[in-house]
Amino acid sequence: MAALLGRSRRVDAEGAAALARVLEDPTFELIPLKNVREQAVALPRGATVSVTASPGKGIETTVELAVELESTGLRAIPHLSARMSRDRAHLAELLDRLDAAGIDRAFVVGGDADEPGEFLDGLSLLRAMAELGRLPKDLGCPCYPQGHPDIRDAVLAQALRDKAAYVGYMTTQLCFDALAIKHFIADRRAEGIDLPVKLGIPGVAEIPKLLSISARIGVKDAGKFVLRNYRFVGQLLRAGGTYRPTDLVRQLAPVIADPEADVIGLHVYTFNNVAATEEWRRQLLAK
Repeated sequence: MAALLGRSRRVDAEGAAALARVLEDPTFELIPLKNVREQAVALPRGATVSVTASPGKGIETTVELAVELESTGLRAIPHLSARMSRDRAHLAELLDRLDAAGIDRAFVVGGDADEPGEFLDGLSLLRAMAELGRLPKDLGCPCYPQGHPDIRDAVLAQALRDKAAYVGYMTTQLCFDALAIKHFIADRRAEGIDLPVKLGIPGVAEIPKLLSISARIGVKDAGKFVLRNYRFVGQLLRAGGTYRPTDLVRQLAPVIADPEADVIGLHVYTFNNVAATEEWRRQLLAK
């Protein structure tokens, strides 16, 4: 697994080809905010779009938006939040609505609802879906190269091992540290977890927004990384205070190119800044 642990930022021909592959058809994450439809217009035709779930909007909003986006020709992946699903009847109702729209995809998360119903975590929701015979064909779950602020690492590791029996891929949390991602994948492969992986990367964002959203979704190192990495800060100043993930994806090129890592794509956290993120993607792909 030596290729997974390389630290060079130089992208060789193999790495460049691997980057081109994942940049061709990434998953774009959208948050169901007021501007979401306006932002969705900037997505490339036929793009894969991941629709998040938040307690403030409700799981029905996520499903409704996924159905709407699917009807426009996009490939929608709704987030099904365990803690926002009341019980099995509610879960079956949500899955029925997705089936009726021809959506056989989902991304199962634990969720952040303060007063959960029957399901306390993603694993319990996956087990219920399996018992109902309703596991979508394209099904993913999150994983955490830098841990979770509220869940111990050992618990996260066991949960991922258990979820691997139900899902087809894992997606890494928003992370700014390529080395952490490399080590995480190498460690999971050494443990025998062979789930294909999508690498979660930030899209283009102004720094205040990047830090605000990163803090809300539990990214450990966002503020620390920005404040302590002088090279990064210098790049931001030269770029007018806007973050672009170019260096990050170049550092990840050896991982993406390594067949043992089994990286099947990028999951781009757009922060609903789709137009700028899509422009960045096209420019980097052109190179």
